[in-house]
Amino acid sequence: MIESDQMTGTHVRQGGESGMPRITAVETIRTPLQPNVTLVVLHDDAGQSGLGETFYGSSSVEAYIHDVAVPLLAGNKAPTSPSSTSRLLSGYVGYSGSGSEIRGNSAIDIALWDLLAKRASMPLRELLGGPTRERISTYNTCAGNDYVNAQSRQSSTNWGIGSGAGKRYEDLEAFLTRPGELAKELLDEGYTGMKVWPFDLAAEASSGDHKTSLDFGLRVLGEIRDTVGDAIDLYLELHSLWTLRGAERLVRALDSFDLAWVEDPLRADHAHALHSLKQSTSIPIAVGESIGGGLSPYRSLLESRSIDIAIVDLGWSGGITAGLKSASIAEQYGIPIAPHDCTGPVSLAVATHFVTSIPNGYVQEVSRAFYHGWYQDIASGLPEITDGWITPAASPGHGVVLLDEFLASPSTIRRISHF
Repeated sequence: MIESDQMTGTHVRQGGESGMPRITAVETIRTPLQPNVTLVVLHDDAGQSGLGETFYGSSSVEAYIHDVAVPLLAGNKAPTSPSSTSRLLSGYVGYSGSGSEIRGNSAIDIALWDLLAKRASMPLRELLGGPTRERISTYNTCAGNDYVNAQSRQSSTNWGIGSGAGKRYEDLEAFLTRPGELAKELLDEGYTGMKVWPFDLAAEASSGDHKTSLDFGLRVLGEIRDTVGDAIDLYLELHSLWTLRGAERLVRALDSFDLAWVEDPLRADHAHALHSLKQSTSIPIAVGESIGGGLSPYRSLLESRSIDIAIVDLGWSGGITAGLKSASIAEQYGIPIAPHDCTGPVSLAVATHFVTSIPNGYVQEVSRAFYHGWYQDIASGLPEITDGWITPAASPGHGVVLLDEFLASPSTIRRISHF
């Protein structure tokens, strides 16, 4: 029998015939602080819990988890493991892309890995094979406090400019209006990399046309370089908004800026177009955060030699279980992995454990506006950022613990299914 309500707590039941602790409840948690985030808690019969997370469409993810995933988990008699659970939750439809099924399954997978690491009393990356490095460099993605907060879409209408008035780290408004000053501020704070997206407005207005004006974006990049020279690594986000001809014209105009990469100039499923674009520029091309789940989703990009860096979002692509497979395949092609952030505290923590445990980990994205802002309002145990480097927590699991005051807040939406 499955019981679903708005209450919370751990339903304790003795272990199954195998003597292994088993999942007895699945909880989802949502918050108006960031309406796109869905936190997922797996409770077991030993009184422990694992915490996962995904981003976008939180109400649809919540519905999928309680209406579809919970009955499957409740009826499962096999020992719970990430690989068996991944197979169990892989449906006839919705097994690829980044739809609600994949996002929900990703959060469950992350929570399960966290739970297993806690059961083993070891940091998550030890369970993943041990660290290949103790820490990894970061770059600041220049979002503001309320970036992508009002809607479940990536659009300039969802940038949140002005809504964070009076708060620190309004970095999106800063890169649009005082980019050189922001670059210097980041360097002074220890960051050696920054990511901006000043061409999005032109792309949105023209549907990525090859004739649109590039002047504003070029001025932003030029002011950064004029102010700090090559002291900072400059990453350019393009949000898959361009046509092939528009992207080719843009990268030609970017040659003199010594960019660390251009990210998602075209849709990730346009492998042949990306290959063509790659032939027209020496700027590294990074692609993949929105690529979703499925079997070896990066393979077409890797086989066609269309990308230089693979961006991975574990909360959108099947979780840690799928991420380890993608990283292994990318390593065979000599392609480094750079995890996505700018979503939530669990995703950042898990990505940091992941990227420091794989041999081809490259760099970790962070958003200081989120890290020093709403992440701190809901959780403790975040990875440590010092002088532009990030280090995972040493506590069991991924380290992130939701704050009691956040969980007790009347505005926090909690739903739990016992079985």
